Amino acid sequence: ARRAGRDYIDLLDAIRASGVDANISLKLTQMGLDISTELCFEVVEGIVKRAAELENFVRIDMESSDYTDRTLEIFHRLFETYPNVGIVVQAYLKRSARDVEKLAAVKAPVRLCKGAYKEDPSIAYRDMDRIRRNFRDLAGTLARGGSRVAIATHDESLIRWTEEWIAGGSPETGRIEFQMLYGLRRARARGLAADGHAVRAYVPYGNRWLPYFTRRLKERKENVFFVIKSLFAD
Repeated sequence: ARRAGRDYIDLLDAIRASGVDANISLKLTQMGLDISTELCFEVVEGIVKRAAELENFVRIDMESSDYTDRTLEIFHRLFETYPNVGIVVQAYLKRSARDVEKLAAVKAPVRLCKGAYKEDPSIAYRDMDRIRRNFRDLAGTLARGGSRVAIATHDESLIRWTEEWIAGGSPETGRIEFQMLYGLRRARARGLAADGHAVRAYVPYGNRWLPYFTRRLKERKENVFFVIKSLFAD
Protein backbone atom coordinates (compact mmCIF):
# COMPACT_ATOMS: atom_id res chain seq x y z
CA ALA A 1 0.00 0.00 0.00
CA ARG A 2 2.80 2.41 0.84
CA ARG A 3 4.62 1.51 -2.38
CA ALA A 4 1.44 2.26 -4.34
CA GLY A 5 1.26 5.60 -2.55
CA ARG A 6 4.82 6.43 -3.57
CA ASP A 7 4.02 5.44 -7.17
CA TYR A 8 1.16 7.92 -7.30
CA ILE A 9 3.30 10.67 -5.83
CA ASP A 10 5.84 9.95 -8.57
CA LEU A 11 3.00 10.15 -11.10
CA LEU A 12 1.93 13.54 -9.76
CA ASP A 13 5.51 14.77 -10.16
CA ALA A 14 5.58 13.41 -13.72
CA ILE A 15 2.30 15.18 -14.53
CA ARG A 16 3.79 18.47 -13.33
CA ALA A 17 6.98 17.92 -15.33
CA SER A 18 5.08 17.12 -18.53
CA GLY A 19 2.65 20.03 -18.23
CA VAL A 20 -0.33 17.85 -19.18
CA ASP A 21 -3.75 18.78 -17.76
CA ALA A 22 -4.35 15.61 -15.74
CA ASN A 23 -5.15 14.49 -12.22
CA ILE A 24 -5.32 11.10 -10.48
CA SER A 25 -8.00 8.79 -9.15
CA LEU A 26 -7.37 6.28 -6.35
CA LYS A 27 -9.04 3.09 -5.20
CA LEU A 28 -8.68 2.84 -1.44
CA THR A 29 -8.29 -0.95 -1.41
CA GLN A 30 -4.99 -0.41 -3.24
CA MET A 31 -3.99 1.98 -0.46
CA GLY A 32 -4.50 -0.53 2.36
CA LEU A 33 -8.16 -0.11 3.28
CA ASP A 34 -8.59 -3.86 3.94
CA ILE A 35 -5.62 -3.76 6.31
CA SER A 36 -6.46 -0.68 8.35
CA THR A 37 -8.50 2.47 7.90
CA GLU A 38 -5.74 4.49 9.57
CA LEU A 39 -3.05 3.02 7.31
CA CYS A 40 -5.16 3.88 4.29
CA PHE A 41 -5.75 7.41 5.53
CA GLU A 42 -2.02 7.89 6.13
CA VAL A 43 -1.11 6.74 2.61
CA VAL A 44 -3.81 8.75 0.87
CA GLU A 45 -3.14 11.89 2.90
CA GLY A 46 0.47 11.76 1.72
CA ILE A 47 -0.71 11.67 -1.89
CA VAL A 48 -3.28 14.44 -1.44
CA LYS A 49 -0.77 16.64 0.38
CA ARG A 50 1.74 16.29 -2.45
CA ALA A 51 -0.99 17.02 -4.99
CA ALA A 52 -1.86 20.21 -3.08
CA GLU A 53 1.78 21.29 -3.21
CA LEU A 54 1.68 20.79 -6.98
CA GLU A 55 -1.73 22.48 -7.32
CA ASN A 56 -3.22 19.24 -8.56
CA PHE A 57 -6.31 17.20 -7.68
CA VAL A 58 -6.99 13.69 -6.32
CA ARG A 59 -10.24 11.79 -6.83
CA ILE A 60 -11.12 9.02 -4.38
CA ASP A 61 -12.89 6.35 -6.39
CA MET A 62 -15.86 4.34 -5.13
CA GLU A 63 -15.81 0.55 -5.03
CA SER A 64 -18.47 -1.99 -4.02
CA SER A 65 -20.98 -1.21 -1.27
CA ASP A 66 -18.83 -3.07 1.27
CA TYR A 67 -16.52 -0.04 1.20
CA THR A 68 -18.93 2.88 0.81
CA ASP A 69 -19.07 4.01 4.45
CA ARG A 70 -15.32 3.77 4.99
CA THR A 71 -14.58 5.50 1.70
CA LEU A 72 -16.87 8.41 2.53
CA GLU A 73 -15.43 8.61 6.04
CA ILE A 74 -11.89 8.96 4.71
CA PHE A 75 -12.99 11.48 2.08
CA HIS A 76 -14.76 13.74 4.58
CA ARG A 77 -11.76 13.63 6.94
CA LEU A 78 -9.43 14.65 4.14
CA PHE A 79 -11.75 17.31 2.74
CA GLU A 80 -11.74 19.17 6.06
CA THR A 81 -8.09 20.03 5.35
CA TYR A 82 -7.58 19.51 1.62
CA PRO A 83 -9.99 21.15 -0.85
CA ASN A 84 -8.14 19.43 -3.73
CA VAL A 85 -9.75 16.04 -3.10
CA GLY A 86 -12.97 14.70 -4.61
CA ILE A 87 -15.18 11.63 -4.39
CA VAL A 88 -17.37 9.38 -6.57
CA VAL A 89 -21.08 8.62 -6.13
CA GLN A 90 -22.89 5.72 -7.79
CA ALA A 91 -26.42 6.53 -8.93
CA TYR A 92 -27.71 2.97 -8.68
CA LEU A 93 -27.27 2.85 -4.90
CA LYS A 94 -30.43 3.73 -3.00
CA ARG A 95 -28.40 5.46 -0.28
CA SER A 96 -26.80 7.94 -2.70
CA ALA A 97 -29.45 10.64 -2.26
CA ARG A 98 -28.55 10.93 1.43
CA ASP A 99 -24.83 10.83 0.70
CA VAL A 100 -25.18 13.53 -1.96
CA GLU A 101 -27.03 15.87 0.39
CA LYS A 102 -24.05 15.76 2.77
CA LEU A 103 -21.56 16.19 -0.07
CA ALA A 104 -23.45 19.10 -1.59
CA ALA A 105 -23.61 20.79 1.81
CA VAL A 106 -19.80 21.09 1.83
CA LYS A 107 -19.52 21.72 -1.94
CA ALA A 108 -17.49 18.55 -2.45
CA PRO A 109 -16.26 17.82 -6.00
CA VAL A 110 -18.14 14.71 -7.14
CA ARG A 111 -17.82 12.35 -10.07
CA LEU A 112 -21.27 10.90 -10.72
CA CYS A 113 -21.53 7.49 -12.38
CA LYS A 114 -24.28 4.88 -12.73
CA GLY A 115 -22.32 2.09 -10.97
CA ALA A 116 -20.73 -1.10 -12.25
CA TYR A 117 -20.56 -3.53 -9.32
CA LYS A 118 -23.03 -6.35 -8.80
CA GLU A 119 -25.15 -5.30 -5.82
CA ASP A 120 -28.16 -6.75 -4.04
CA PRO A 121 -31.51 -5.27 -5.19
CA SER A 122 -32.26 -4.37 -1.57
CA ILE A 123 -29.61 -1.63 -1.77
CA ALA A 124 -29.33 -0.91 -5.49
CA TYR A 125 -31.78 -0.04 -8.25
CA ARG A 126 -31.87 -2.49 -11.15
CA ASP A 127 -34.26 -0.70 -13.52
CA MET A 128 -32.21 1.46 -15.90
CA ASP A 129 -34.85 4.18 -16.19
CA ARG A 130 -34.89 4.44 -12.38
CA ILE A 131 -31.09 4.67 -12.30
CA ARG A 132 -31.10 7.40 -14.94
CA ARG A 133 -33.74 9.35 -13.03
CA ASN A 134 -31.69 9.09 -9.86
CA PHE A 135 -28.57 10.15 -11.76
CA ARG A 136 -30.33 13.32 -12.95
CA ASP A 137 -31.69 14.07 -9.47
CA LEU A 138 -28.27 13.62 -7.86
CA ALA A 139 -26.58 15.81 -10.47
CA GLY A 140 -29.10 18.57 -9.82
CA THR A 141 -28.67 18.42 -6.05
CA LEU A 142 -24.89 18.61 -6.36
CA ALA A 143 -24.83 21.43 -8.89
CA ARG A 144 -27.33 23.54 -6.97
CA GLY A 145 -25.27 23.02 -3.81
CA GLY A 146 -22.17 24.42 -5.50
CA SER A 147 -20.27 21.20 -6.16
CA ARG A 148 -18.13 20.67 -9.24
CA VAL A 149 -19.86 17.75 -10.97
CA ALA A 150 -18.22 15.27 -13.32
CA ILE A 151 -20.81 13.49 -15.50
CA ALA A 152 -19.08 10.13 -15.90
CA THR A 153 -21.17 8.13 -18.33
CA HIS A 154 -21.32 6.83 -21.90
CA ASP A 155 -25.13 6.76 -21.76
CA GLU A 156 -26.27 8.90 -24.67
CA SER A 157 -29.57 9.87 -23.05
CA LEU A 158 -27.75 11.23 -19.98
CA ILE A 159 -25.15 13.00 -22.12
CA ARG A 160 -27.87 14.71 -24.16
CA TRP A 161 -29.77 15.63 -21.00
CA THR A 162 -26.63 17.23 -19.60
CA GLU A 163 -26.00 19.14 -22.83
CA GLU A 164 -29.56 20.50 -22.73
CA TRP A 165 -29.17 21.37 -19.05
CA ILE A 166 -25.98 23.33 -19.76
CA ALA A 167 -27.55 25.00 -22.82
CA GLY A 168 -30.35 26.25 -20.57
CA GLY A 169 -27.89 28.69 -19.02
CA SER A 170 -28.29 27.76 -15.37
CA PRO A 171 -25.38 29.29 -13.41
CA GLU A 172 -24.59 26.02 -11.63
CA THR A 173 -23.84 24.20 -14.89
CA GLY A 174 -20.60 26.14 -15.30
CA ARG A 175 -18.96 23.66 -12.93
CA ILE A 176 -19.89 20.55 -14.96
CA GLU A 177 -17.54 18.41 -17.02
CA PHE A 178 -17.89 15.13 -18.92
CA GLN A 179 -15.76 12.06 -18.22
CA MET A 180 -15.41 8.86 -20.27
CA LEU A 181 -13.26 5.76 -20.21
CA TYR A 182 -10.21 5.97 -22.44
CA GLY A 183 -10.85 4.43 -25.86
CA LEU A 184 -14.66 4.40 -25.63
CA ARG A 185 -16.97 6.78 -27.51
CA ARG A 186 -13.96 8.72 -28.78
CA ALA A 187 -15.84 10.61 -31.49
CA ARG A 188 -18.52 11.68 -29.01
CA ALA A 189 -15.90 12.88 -26.54
CA ARG A 190 -14.12 14.90 -29.23
CA GLY A 191 -17.45 16.38 -30.30
CA LEU A 192 -18.25 17.47 -26.75
CA ALA A 193 -14.83 19.09 -26.45
CA ALA A 194 -15.26 20.82 -29.82
CA ASP A 195 -18.53 22.26 -28.53
CA GLY A 196 -16.63 23.87 -25.66
CA HIS A 197 -17.35 21.35 -22.90
CA ALA A 198 -14.66 20.17 -20.48
CA VAL A 199 -13.97 16.47 -21.18
CA ARG A 200 -11.63 14.06 -19.40
CA ALA A 201 -10.56 10.52 -20.28
CA TYR A 202 -10.25 7.99 -17.44
CA VAL A 203 -7.05 5.98 -18.06
CA PRO A 204 -6.13 2.84 -16.07
CA TYR A 205 -2.56 3.41 -14.86
CA GLY A 206 0.30 1.10 -13.89
CA ASN A 207 1.45 -2.42 -14.72
CA ARG A 208 -1.67 -4.08 -13.30
CA TRP A 209 -4.11 -2.55 -15.76
CA LEU A 210 -5.06 -5.86 -17.43
CA PRO A 211 -6.15 -7.62 -14.17
CA TYR A 212 -8.10 -4.46 -13.29
CA PHE A 213 -9.84 -4.46 -16.66
CA THR A 214 -10.74 -8.15 -16.64
CA ARG A 215 -11.96 -7.96 -13.03
CA ARG A 216 -14.30 -5.11 -13.92
CA LEU A 217 -15.69 -7.14 -16.81
CA LYS A 218 -16.31 -10.15 -14.55
CA GLU A 219 -18.14 -8.16 -11.88
CA ARG A 220 -21.33 -7.91 -13.95
CA LYS A 221 -22.15 -9.47 -17.30
CA GLU A 222 -23.64 -6.10 -18.32
CA ASN A 223 -20.11 -4.65 -18.25
CA VAL A 224 -19.06 -6.91 -21.14
CA PHE A 225 -22.02 -5.82 -23.27
CA PHE A 226 -21.34 -2.20 -22.33
CA VAL A 227 -17.71 -2.34 -23.53
CA ILE A 228 -18.58 -4.11 -26.77
CA LYS A 229 -21.38 -1.63 -27.52
CA SER A 230 -19.25 1.40 -26.65
CA LEU A 231 -16.35 0.29 -28.83
CA PHE A 232 -18.60 0.62 -31.88
CA ALA A 233 -20.51 3.71 -30.77
CA ASP A 234 -19.69 7.17 -32.06
